[in-house]
Amino acid sequence: MSKQLARHVGQLNSLLKTATTASSVSAHNNYFTYVRELSHPIDREPPIVKPEEAVACVKSGNTVFASGAAATPVALLNAMAKHGKSNNLECVTVCHMHTEGPGEYAKPEYKDHFRSNSFFMGANVRKAVAEGRGDNVPIFLHEIPQLFYKQIVKPDVSFIHVSPPDNHGYCSLGTSVDCVRAALLNSKLIVAQINPKMPRTFGDAIIHKSHFDLAIEVTDDLPQHGTGEISEVEKKIGKLIAENLVKDGATLQMGIGSIPDAVLAALHNHKDLGIHSEMFANGVVELVRKGCVTNSKKKMHQGRIVGSFLIGDKALYDFVDNNPFIEMYAIDYVNNTSIVKQQPRMTAINSCIEVDLTGQVCSDSIGSRFYSGFGGQVDFIRGAAEGLDGLGVPIIAMPSTTNKGESKIVPTLKAGAGVVTSRAHVHYVVTEHGIASLFGKNVRQRMYELIQIADPKHRESLEKQAFERIKIMPSPN
Repeated sequence: MSKQLARHVGQLNSLLKTATTASSVSAHNNYFTYVRELSHPIDREPPIVKPEEAVACVKSGNTVFASGAAATPVALLNAMAKHGKSNNLECVTVCHMHTEGPGEYAKPEYKDHFRSNSFFMGANVRKAVAEGRGDNVPIFLHEIPQLFYKQIVKPDVSFIHVSPPDNHGYCSLGTSVDCVRAALLNSKLIVAQINPKMPRTFGDAIIHKSHFDLAIEVTDDLPQHGTGEISEVEKKIGKLIAENLVKDGATLQMGIGSIPDAVLAALHNHKDLGIHSEMFANGVVELVRKGCVTNSKKKMHQGRIVGSFLIGDKALYDFVDNNPFIEMYAIDYVNNTSIVKQQPRMTAINSCIEVDLTGQVCSDSIGSRFYSGFGGQVDFIRGAAEGLDGLGVPIIAMPSTTNKGESKIVPTLKAGAGVVTSRAHVHYVVTEHGIASLFGKNVRQRMYELIQIADPKHRESLEKQAFERIKIMPSPN
């Protein structure tokens, strides 16, 4: 380590120690002696260092924030794990939304050094939570930034993944804006992973390099989720939704996975579609190229796709790179119900783990085992239901059975299962067997609707259990 770098890191550590022991207000005054707006340039240049040098600022007891999805700073997180183990750090909390990569710090051998705290749980920390080595926070996606603004979560260090600076020194947060801006505005130190393979996006994504305290340079490929093979069941679900529930001029929200891909694949004859979604998938690219997605009916961000984070394949990253047709905004804006409900024909398509016969939806756990998180499901299901034009379409879509042949429409949710979307929120439930319309239906009618779209081999059993519960046969009238 050079003398200049050692002096810089020493100054950072001194600032971090001072800020940690001071009140939150004085901490900000100590460090942020300049305007806190991330797009405002300040007169300093961040040192470009090696990953092991960049993570040396992490100390025992610190809270570290990491950006997620395709923008997961894997190189920094891997270096942090090694640093924590070799220096015997203790009680370091790593907070994040869904992250990609190996999640080294969450593996059993690091349990004495790090603890993951997920705002939405990905596969790489699922085992840690199940085994008591990690935590998860039940929270609506649009409320995650409030954790930072209200200083419920106070990052000492933030690791982010950005595009290289342009001629004016501006980098882009690229594929993940979501809660990153809120974390950075309330973080004592910012460490950036600069990567020419990170797409440059617009909206709230811009950050000036002078706000970085340290930076590393990588040329790593971004994590990818390619479009997998769509099953016949998923094709049927996609076709049912596209032909019956998505109208020309609709604004779409959908997540990642086979069912959203199946819906997108069935929309190639639609016109003037718009996208306003916390994320969007690979299938959107082809719909744009075919002229199906124009965003022309929107009153807000007309002619623009609006998102907050994304993960897909290289074609998706190439599509969004330096593309003004795409605008990426903070999650507390994109997922805010008051914004969602202003979109024309807002059509929200979300999936789940199971639905009970009254319409309660479990999306974040398998029985008592936590699996993912609340995400944006309720944000958009409610926003679509409250559509100001009265034309919103809130949809829960799923195959009728699990891979083991068990019904996903159940008499009661599994013991310990959590209700993410309440029975009063649900309007449409779709399986490969049809569409159940639940809004305004009483419990007896709801049970009838849901049994009709269950797998035929489970319907008789569901009818019997429904009768035992309400003492009358489910019926449509």
